[in-house]
Amino acid sequence: MRLDSPWCLIGPVLRTPEVDELTAAVQALREWQHDDAPMQLHPGDIGWAWRLGAEATAATVRTWSRDGRILAVGFLDQPDLLRFTIAPDAHHDEELAQRLAADVSDPARGVLPAGKVYIESPKHTRFQELMFQNGWQSDVPWTPLRRDLSSPVEDPGVEIEVIGPDRAHVHADVIRASFERSTFTADRWHNMANGPYEDARSLVAHAGNQPVAAVTVWSAGPGKPGLLEPMGVHRDHRGQGFGKAITIAAAKTLQELGSSIALVCTPSSNVGAVATYRAAGFQPMPEVFDQRRD
Repeated sequence: MRLDSPWCLIGPVLRTPEVDELTAAVQALREWQHDDAPMQLHPGDIGWAWRLGAEATAATVRTWSRDGRILAVGFLDQPDLLRFTIAPDAHHDEELAQRLAADVSDPARGVLPAGKVYIESPKHTRFQELMFQNGWQSDVPWTPLRRDLSSPVEDPGVEIEVIGPDRAHVHADVIRASFERSTFTADRWHNMANGPYEDARSLVAHAGNQPVAAVTVWSAGPGKPGLLEPMGVHRDHRGQGFGKAITIAAAKTLQELGSSIALVCTPSSNVGAVATYRAAGFQPMPEVFDQRRD
């Protein structure tokens, strides 16, 4: 058995075979999700990236394959940050770990640039062990949180709107007002909806006639974990419980979509976000750390 090319870049020019490969990468991520897995790349992460368009999304995705089967999927969330996950039965695959380590460590291979770079990968894999052995260090901690959806989810206590194409601007406006550097627009919502959005929903919470909070939830299929990405509260309406309310609504929607648990991950330093998710019934899991090469 051999590994195919050091990495398979999907894009940047979108052609039909590349669309098929991108679809295959998302499908692999769906298959790899399960309740006991460590926090890992989710198909919703690719779905949210799709707001920039199919070609831009394709240019950020890498796959590693053996004998035609995808074993790892990577996503350049930032030019210096590669987030990826590995097929569950390949977590301790020595050949794969060695290839991944070589590809992400050598700028000439085009996966990550020279200089300070970061990797997010599942805990307790052979690859992560190998990177530490090669001198990579732990970076700042993140807190993953989860809510079990096997029991009924309470009413969020506010009016919740499920956003359709004609109301994309409402969702986009709240997200932009929630994140200082957000460039999200209605057009980008439509781009996102043209991606792997069939099992996703965008929600907006209203107080009176005002949209006050927004979230998009991503199902990976019935019986699998769902993801919140992103969730935000309008800067003019913070401190009133709307973050808790929209997060409960997100959990309720994922439950209706058949998800087994709801997942979210936030920097541990963002104590307000951690408190909001906990107030909405999410339980923190052990912290996770990116790996950094200085």
